Amino acid sequence: MYIPKQFNESNLSAMHDLMRAQPLATVITRTADGLTANHIPFYLRDNGDKGILQAHVARSNPIWTDFVAGERVLVVFQDVDAYISPSWYASKADDHKVVPTWNYGAVHVHGVLRVVDDAAWILAQIDALTAQQEAGFAQPWAVADAPSDYIDPMIARALIGIEVVIERLEGKWKVSQNQSERNRAGVVAGLEANEQVEMARLVRARA
Repeated sequence: MYIPKQFNESNLSAMHDLMRAQPLATVITRTADGLTANHIPFYLRDNGDKGILQAHVARSNPIWTDFVAGERVLVVFQDVDAYISPSWYASKADDHKVVPTWNYGAVHVHGVLRVVDDAAWILAQIDALTAQQEAGFAQPWAVADAPSDYIDPMIARALIGIEVVIERLEGKWKVSQNQSERNRAGVVAGLEANEQVEMARLVRARA
């Protein structure tokens, strides 16, 4: 990933926070037919040096059978994004030397894909991911709320586990750090006026 210095993020906790907040990732693998991309929600465990990504997929999904064993895969997590209008920059009034851009945050994960054909492992992964996603609800749902004679056969026959031990991480937050203070203030105002409050928060936080 191309990362200019001002947009680089190397803090492990910051990258992990994004991955947990935005768990639906794009997994890019190489197969005999070329590159393939799948969109899969992951649960991040803190095991190991940089963490471990765990997920489950349908057995009918060829991701677990057609990847090149032992080769590294790329898992892409993306944070909120927003179009940035040049009309928000205070410097526009000075010389009109402004152009549109796009703000975003992203983390790229590099590691080797491993298949896990273990019903107990898959159930634990589903439990953990569900608990993470349900935590903010007034009445959180749990896997145990569903009958075991419904869940157990589904896990045993329809699902397979996959895991990526993280070897390398790249973090990028492009959120107007290359703009002047008054231009950033204009970006924040423009974003908030268009109800892009999360991106406005990121621009403030990384000023």
